[in-house]
Amino acid sequence: MKILVVSDKESRKIWDFYEPGMLYKYDLILSCGDLNPHYMQFLATMSRAEVLYVHGNHDEKYEKIPPEGCECIDDRIYNFRGLRILGLGGCMRYKDDAKFQCTEKEMERRIRKLRFRLKRTKGFDILIAHAPARGLHDGSDLPHRGFQAFIELMDEYHPKYFLHGHVHKDYSDGYKKVSSYGDTVVINAYETYELEIPDEEIRTPKGGRVSVLFRGSRLHQ
Repeated sequence: MKILVVSDKESRKIWDFYEPGMLYKYDLILSCGDLNPHYMQFLATMSRAEVLYVHGNHDEKYEKIPPEGCECIDDRIYNFRGLRILGLGGCMRYKDDAKFQCTEKEMERRIRKLRFRLKRTKGFDILIAHAPARGLHDGSDLPHRGFQAFIELMDEYHPKYFLHGHVHKDYSDGYKKVSSYGDTVVINAYETYELEIPDEEIRTPKGGRVSVLFRGSRLHQ
């Protein structure tokens, strides 16, 4: 399974210099937010992939111009061919009236509301968010501070991947694209990132319950 992860900055290679068929290799496209809705619609139109997204803190425009052909998975656990994908968009609240911002306690409440579904799905494989986790790829200022609640989610469920955006490449000298936290590979998807999971590692055993094995998944920056 080939996954294209996008966030925060539209790729000129994809949008301005598109070549027919260049997106056909992807089975799934995941957006971590803050992208032009027309760009999102372009990805859905020019690929054969399902396009899933969470909201970034600048995505209030989606209410007037929704990204057609794409599906929001904010506060949901979405099963895609056996991959359990948990979506938690938004960033740390720094404006009182902002729609896609929340405090640490508000994020904790969002996660508590998902506990029953997390129990039914026996956890999740990929966490897709806009903001980073506290102390992992985040900034020292409030708008770019990560959520401690994401650390606690990784501690409890040990997902294979945590995908986020929000922290741009030019924000600091300490910018990181990939790191790890316990069993989880943490990826800042700024602009684009390619993730490949061998199909044989996603299987449905007897009884129909999906299990994801993830041995040696390939990452491409």
